[in-house]
Amino acid sequence: MSAVNVFGALRRFAGIGTNSSGHLEKWVSGAGGLTGILGVMLISQAYLGLSGSAALVASMGASAVLLFAVPHGPLSQPWAVFGGHLVSAAIGVSCARLNVDPVIASALAVALSISAMHYLRCIHPPGGATALTAVAGGDAVHMLGFHYVLTPVLLNVLVILLVAMLFNLPFSWRRYPAAWARKQDSQRLGPA
Repeated sequence: MSAVNVFGALRRFAGIGTNSSGHLEKWVSGAGGLTGILGVMLISQAYLGLSGSAALVASMGASAVLLFAVPHGPLSQPWAVFGGHLVSAAIGVSCARLNVDPVIASALAVALSISAMHYLRCIHPPGGATALTAVAGGDAVHMLGFHYVLTPVLLNVLVILLVAMLFNLPFSWRRYPAAWARKQDSQRLGPA
């Protein structure tokens, strides 16, 4: 077996596809992430401080990747983002209040969030991190209790969704949500 065949087989196994998106698409995605996370950081720091907001901002950073790099993906759509984060936040706070070992509460929060997102049809992987943050996010998060669901999670979700809608609006091939994208534009103009 030649080195080219081995490399090709390893590439297929690892799931490395060909990225045919152009430079503009890559830079627009990065600029969208910058804009979205700036809004999220301002809100999270106001409610949790810099150290308390680190874990929550990490889950919103993962959402930013989906919203700005894959705006038409099913995991990026508004209901997935909104429901995934809010349901997972509520489950995470509930698990944090169980007075069990934090390791067990953390695992339970993520597991229940996955199941709830499945049933509610709002699977958004960063929601698992939001649930985990409610349990393992430290005193600043624990002191918020169920207010964590509203401030900062709900505010962050609303900001990042609004930024995604407004930021992607000028680009016909990446209008967000996917329902706003004109089919002919996304087929003709959109990078793969």
